[in-house]
Amino acid sequence: MNDITITIVNYLMKDEILKNLESLALDLQNCPYKVHVVVVDNSENKDGIKEVVEKFPNVSYLNSGNNIGFGKAHNLGFKSVPARYYFALNPDTTIMQNSNTVERIIKFMDRNSKIGCIGPKLINLDGSYQNSCYRFNFSSIIVKPLKQIGLDKKIKLAKKYVDNLLMKGFCHTKTIPVDWVMGAALVIRAEVVEKVGMFDGRYFMYLEDADLCKKSWEAGYPVYYVHDIVIKHSHRRGSAKTPGVFRALIKNKLARIHLASWSKYIWKWRNHFKYYAKIS
Repeated sequence: MNDITITIVNYLMKDEILKNLESLALDLQNCPYKVHVVVVDNSENKDGIKEVVEKFPNVSYLNSGNNIGFGKAHNLGFKSVPARYYFALNPDTTIMQNSNTVERIIKFMDRNSKIGCIGPKLINLDGSYQNSCYRFNFSSIIVKPLKQIGLDKKIKLAKKYVDNLLMKGFCHTKTIPVDWVMGAALVIRAEVVEKVGMFDGRYFMYLEDADLCKKSWEAGYPVYYVHDIVIKHSHRRGSAKTPGVFRALIKNKLARIHLASWSKYIWKWRNHFKYYAKIS
């Protein structure tokens, strides 16, 4: 069995995945663990990604048949190559040079057998910090979609709850338990997958990371933000590109998908909103 299976979902992101795989190949050159990378293609090779993948050893290409969504595609990749850990990684991420990132992830999980999921620190391309860990709170969950349409900048109460959700008061220089970590770079233990399942396929995109982390906590496996494992993430945030409530919902398909996912999440966990990680 592999130590870790890394899954990357493609939807017309050939250039980003090429850079991603090149950075992974460098990171894995001296890695002592058994690692397999799976690129799950949601675009049916319309961008020629299969030919790119075939240039890299220990990387598999898996055609999902059509755009089945973020979570379902990662689940296909997880199932295709069993491992002790599963690492969902966005195509628009880059592993830092000489960081031994994958090796350090495995060592961290091996040392902390009670931890179910982890997320590394994510930084923007300019090196600035990127929000990647969050608190659960019903009020924050309700107002989070307001950030996608910019109302948190206009309504003070909305900003207060959004800042709380995004952990704006935490300096992010400690490895600590958090309620959930961003799915752009999320590692989950196989034992947790066996107990709670993989990503919930009811979410086409967005919130499947929050849902999986919540299931991990509910099963007794904490979720941790790991501050000293760092990955670059360009983070397009396509659902937030169109300003205004109605314009965003009418003109931006991703904004509508995001709102649908939030609605599903709120309904699914409507009686179970609470903090798990006690953060000072």
